[in-house]
Amino acid sequence: MRHSRPRLLAFAVAVAVLLPSASAVACPGVDSRPSAGSQYSRAVRCLLNQERAQAGLAPLGSDRRLARAAVGFSSAMVRAQFFDHVSPTGSTMDQRIRAAGYSGARMGETIGWGAGSLAAPAAIVEAWMQSPPHRAVIMGRRFNEVGLGVVAGSPSGAGDAATVTADFGG
Repeated sequence: MRHSRPRLLAFAVAVAVLLPSASAVACPGVDSRPSAGSQYSRAVRCLLNQERAQAGLAPLGSDRRLARAAVGFSSAMVRAQFFDHVSPTGSTMDQRIRAAGYSGARMGETIGWGAGSLAAPAAIVEAWMQSPPHRAVIMGRRFNEVGLGVVAGSPSGAGDAATVTADFGG
C-alpha cells in the first residue's frame, strides 16, 4: 500500500496538467447571430466569464430584471437610432434598471453594436475588452450578475447587425 500513494499523487498531478482550465473551455455560439436568441446571450455571458476567470474573478450569474432593462435599452437604441448610455428622452442606466425591478446597490453598463462579422458575440466582447472603460465595468469585482439585451439591427440602421447591452449588478 505504501507505493500506491506516490503513484496516485503522480496520476492526480498528470490529470490536473492535462485537463483544460475553466477559462479555456470553448463557448458555444461565439459566432452566432442575434436571431439565434438565447444562444447569443449565453455566448456573450460565457465569454465575459472567461475574461473574468482569467483575472481570478467570480463568474457573473444571470438576472432577469437586468436582462429586461438591457433588452429594452437595446431595442430603444435600434428603434430611435441613437447610441449612448443616456436615451434621447433622458433616461439613465440606473433609472432603467430600477424601473425593471432591480434593487442591487451596484450597477454598471456596457453597450455595443456591430454589423456583419462584427455582430458576433466574440467580436462584441473583444471590442469591449479592448476599451478601457468597458473592460473596467466587465472586470468590476463588485458585480456578480448580468443581464444581456441582444437585438437584431443597429442604431445606424445598418443591416445584418446586432446591438447589445450588458447591465451589471451586485
